Amino acid sequence: MLYVDIPSPADLKSLAAHRDDICVSIYLPTTPVSQETAGDRIELKNLAKQALRQLETANADKRRVAALMEHLDDLIDDDEFWRFQARSLAVLATPDNARTFRVPNTLVTIVEVSDRFHLKPLLRAVAFPNTCFVLALAEGGVRVIQVSADLPAAVVSVDGVPKDAASAVGRSTVNDRSPSGRLQGSEGQKVLLRQFARKVDQALRGLLTGSDVPLVLAASEPLASIYRSVNTYAHLAKSGIDGSPVYLTDAQLADRARALLDGLNRDEIAQWKTAFVVRENEGRATTDIASAARAATYGAVESMLVDIDEVIPGTVDETNGAISFSKSADASNYGVVDEIASRVIRSGGRILGVRRADIPGGKSLAAILRYAM
Repeated sequence: MLYVDIPSPADLKSLAAHRDDICVSIYLPTTPVSQETAGDRIELKNLAKQALRQLETANADKRRVAALMEHLDDLIDDDEFWRFQARSLAVLATPDNARTFRVPNTLVTIVEVSDRFHLKPLLRAVAFPNTCFVLALAEGGVRVIQVSADLPAAVVSVDGVPKDAASAVGRSTVNDRSPSGRLQGSEGQKVLLRQFARKVDQALRGLLTGSDVPLVLAASEPLASIYRSVNTYAHLAKSGIDGSPVYLTDAQLADRARALLDGLNRDEIAQWKTAFVVRENEGRATTDIASAARAATYGAVESMLVDIDEVIPGTVDETNGAISFSKSADASNYGVVDEIASRVIRSGGRILGVRRADIPGGKSLAAILRYAM
């Protein structure tokens, strides 16, 4: 079982804006198997020592360094914390505070010491959280199932959801073929099912309003098409789970939904790359780090793909975005692409954390601009 806590967009914006005399960012792959976390704890201890050496080389305030190391040592020694892990762990620490995030994707090991946090590895989990709701819809009943990464599926109680189609329309059945105005034969059944679907959609508004979590529909025809015709939620997934959900368990529905989400993520990246080509022809896209840094500094980046694994050390000028590259990473610099991504986040742009193979030209980043520069 994975125990996942992913930063919200608001968390990410706050972390991107944070500045301190000492900021340590540690990422390491972990195991969700509680009995096998001893190696992960040793790895975190070794990575903390790497951070300590960088701080000592930079002649950081010894009292502040000691406070930071106390936070990290406490985390390493916390047996209860290590009982509940996912596939990777992010530790963002200052002398005053330490925050952790457990994410479902496997990250490469990174230690960054600077005056700001290194956030790029978290961006994939934020952009593609692999969470959704499944609406299991049938004439005989309705289930709403929450799917969270690889956690067990959980049925969500939603106020006002009809028990079944018949009770929703005040009848003993929706399959009554006796004449009654429009409500006769197969067309009459569709009218009743549409009323049922509308009531389900209305009930779901309380759960979904203000959310951007995908809703995956599991239903057979004609109910699937009928529900889509009355749906008002903008994030209903175009692909659904075909066939009746009646004989599928919550876990089976969750497994099928996760497979669909993987496809949605791939489609989103493909659509972004198509838009990139169009904008590039208009002078509104770039894969050049220096150009992206300047655009991000002036708030001109609409969205950007970044390689979550790579670290290119250096600094980015606060006023004009000019980059100074460094030969090696130390406490005097930071990841320049990470800093570009942070500026995009702070200016309201969107970051998609991906692997290098997904970026046009196999570059470190690719940016779509709000306007030509």
